[in-house]
Amino acid sequence: PSPGTLCRTKPTDLVFIIDSSRSVRPHEFEKIKVFVSRVIEVLDVGPNATRVGVINYASAVRSELSLQGPQSKAALLQAVRKIQPLSTGTMTGLAIQFAISRAFSAAEGGRGSTPDFKKVAIVVTDGRPQDGVQDVSARARAAGIEIFAIGVGRVDMGTLRQMASEPLDEHVDYVESYSVIEKLTQKFQEAFCVVSDLCATGDHDCEQVCVSTPGAYKCACRDGFSLNNDGKTCTACNGGLGSALDLVFLIDGSKSVRPENFELVKKFINQIVDSLEVSDKQAQVGLVQYSSSVRQEFPLGQFKSKKDIKAAVKKMSYMEKGTMTGQALKYLVDSSFSVINGARPGVPKVGIVFTDGRSQDYISDAAKKAKDSGFRMFAVGVGNAVEDELREIASEPVAEHYFYTADFRTITKIGKKLQMKICVEEDPCECKSIVKFQTKVEDLINSLQQ
Repeated sequence: PSPGTLCRTKPTDLVFIIDSSRSVRPHEFEKIKVFVSRVIEVLDVGPNATRVGVINYASAVRSELSLQGPQSKAALLQAVRKIQPLSTGTMTGLAIQFAISRAFSAAEGGRGSTPDFKKVAIVVTDGRPQDGVQDVSARARAAGIEIFAIGVGRVDMGTLRQMASEPLDEHVDYVESYSVIEKLTQKFQEAFCVVSDLCATGDHDCEQVCVSTPGAYKCACRDGFSLNNDGKTCTACNGGLGSALDLVFLIDGSKSVRPENFELVKKFINQIVDSLEVSDKQAQVGLVQYSSSVRQEFPLGQFKSKKDIKAAVKKMSYMEKGTMTGQALKYLVDSSFSVINGARPGVPKVGIVFTDGRSQDYISDAAKKAKDSGFRMFAVGVGNAVEDELREIASEPVAEHYFYTADFRTITKIGKKLQMKICVEEDPCECKSIVKFQTKVEDLINSLQQ
């Protein structure tokens, strides 16, 4: 999970006792493994922190992972992935006895039950045991092992109660099928958290502001600062100058666009250019027009100021031929974002593709290649544009990267939305100021219309 969701877990010897009797289907057993992995993911695992063991049982009992096995998170998760079901009977009592005599023993890496250490067993079963569990569970609890019992499907609730520690309502869980066992993940993640309000206890590493969530926390920053990628530290907003960005527009100049609409498209481009900070160190803009062929109007970095870019956009003449979107996308990937054409290595690349109709060539390969190359692709469609094509061009999450409007005149609304989207990637500070400014303007317009 993301930084900050690790809660401090009290050093625990945790042993999962999982039922793989023949009533548990292979795909259901996979669900148990996912559940076990999710719980492991949030623990502080390590030789001196929480150690994890796994016992797999049916008619026989198999130790899959011992408490003294390698205790790195990666090693544990890999071991869990490899577990195979035994697919025989259900000897739950035998498995609990194995936990007492072997899994939690010092020889297997168990640590004495002192106030500083917890011993916890989580039993997952879907059956009625073929042996007794009452006495052996009592012995386990007497030995200081806290038992959580999870029953699935046709399980006998009485048996779960015989196994579990007091208070029973905290230690017995029932789910109707394996497909929903993951619902319990959160409960166990929180159960192992010693403190739920990590901000209050100061057990966090946020530089400025700590925001509490159950068993976890996130960091935030004071006004005028933005959170860095590490999720912890903050940077003072530098007067709203955007960071580096290479942005290329790919514009459909096919004859269906019509001259008066082509002028609206230019306005749309310049509206977005307006929201950028253009310089060698910040945003660079390139422009490519396509119809039956592809024409680079100007490469990235040719113009060093907003004013020059906007002038060049206004001068662009209209090609008025077919619609070869696939060819244009290929050009974008192979040429526009190449270093020879002014792209800067290591700088985020954004492509905005504008089209008003169905492509006359095949776009899938080039669209995929653009996304695989790590470019952030926005698709804007007007009029007869085909939604499936727009979705194919757009980056994930698709809904945030493609826009469609029936009428060219409403294209400036899309421009507004796009400014926000591009600006989010660019610089949260700048973004805040743009968002504040836009909200003010929109409020003003609304109040005038009342």
